[in-house]
Amino acid sequence: MWQSHRVRLAVIGLGLIGGSALRAFAAAGHRVFGYDADPATRATARTAAARAATGARWQVSPTVRDAVTDADLVLLAVPLPALGQVLDQVAAVGYTGLVTDVTSVKEPVRQLVDRHLHRLHDRTAGFVGGHPMAGRETSGFTAADPELFTGCSWVLCLEPQVTAIDDWLTVAAAVTGLGARVVPATAGEHDRAVAAISHVPHLLASALAATAVTDPLAWSLAAGSFRDGTRVAASRPELVAAMCGGNAAAVRSALDEVLAALSVARAALDAAEPIPALVPWLSTGNAARTDWPPTPGRPLELPAQPDALLRLGRAGGWVSAVADDRRTVTAVRPAPAEPTD
Repeated sequence: MWQSHRVRLAVIGLGLIGGSALRAFAAAGHRVFGYDADPATRATARTAAARAATGARWQVSPTVRDAVTDADLVLLAVPLPALGQVLDQVAAVGYTGLVTDVTSVKEPVRQLVDRHLHRLHDRTAGFVGGHPMAGRETSGFTAADPELFTGCSWVLCLEPQVTAIDDWLTVAAAVTGLGARVVPATAGEHDRAVAAISHVPHLLASALAATAVTDPLAWSLAAGSFRDGTRVAASRPELVAAMCGGNAAAVRSALDEVLAALSVARAALDAAEPIPALVPWLSTGNAARTDWPPTPGRPLELPAQPDALLRLGRAGGWVSAVADDRRTVTAVRPAPAEPTD
C-alpha cells in the first residue's frame, strides 16, 4: 500500500502546491518525477533536488511524456486555464493509470477531464478530483514546503456511480500518507463550500486592501486586523481570478449572502443607537468563529463505501487512514457540541 511501498508519481506543475507535493511524496520515500512548463522553474527544482537529503530527492523531467510514462499516479497542479492543454498531453501519451488534481474548483475540472482525457481512448485513465486546503499567499517552487499538507483538509471528490471506489481509496491512501485529512465530497458540494470559505474571502480581502490604500494615514496605521483580513489579497491576481471565475455560480450566491449580511450592518449604523444595534449582528459571527475549528471526536472505523464516505464528509468529518485490505477506513467526525446552560 501507499504507506509502506514505493510507487512512481508524476507531478505536473511545480508551483506552491505542486512543488510541495513533489517534496512531500519524495520525503515519504516514493519515486517522484516533476515537470513544469517554465524552464526556470525546472532548473530551480533540479537544483533543489541535488541539494535535498538522501531519500528525499526527486527527478525533474524535460517533458510531460517523460514524467508520466509508467507513473502509478499523475498529480496535475496547474491553473485551471492551463488544465485542458495538460490533459491533452497526458492523453496523447496513452496514459491509462490514475490521475488526480489540486485545482480549487471541481465541476469545471470534471468537464475538462471528460473532454480532454476520457474521450481519446477506449481504455481511459482513472480520475479522482482533489483539492488540498493548504494554499498560501506566496507562490512558486521556492515557496514549496514538504510539510504543507500535514494536518490539512484535502478534499477528494467521490461522484456516485462515476468515481471508482478503488481509485478513490488509492488517492486517499496516498494523501493520508502525507499526514493530510481526506474529506469526501462531490464536486458540486466542494464548489459550494469553498465559495464561502475561500473564494469570497479572497474578494473581500482584495476590496479591503484596495480601499485602505487610498488613504495614506489609514495605510500607515494598518496593523493586526488589517493584516489578518487582507493576507490573501497578496495572492497572484491570475490565480484568484481563475478560481473565482471558474466557480462563478457558487461565488455569486455566496457573495450575495455576504453582501446581504453587510447591508444589515450598514442599516444598524443608521440607527439612533448604532452600538446596541450592532451587537446582535456581531454576536452571530463571534459565536461561529469562536467555535472554529471543530473539536475532533474519537476515531472510528467505517466501511469503505461511497454512501458512508459521503455522509462522513457532509457531517464535517474526514478520513485519516485507509486499511490495507481497502474494506474500511479510519474516520473522524467533529465531537458533539458541549451542552450550554
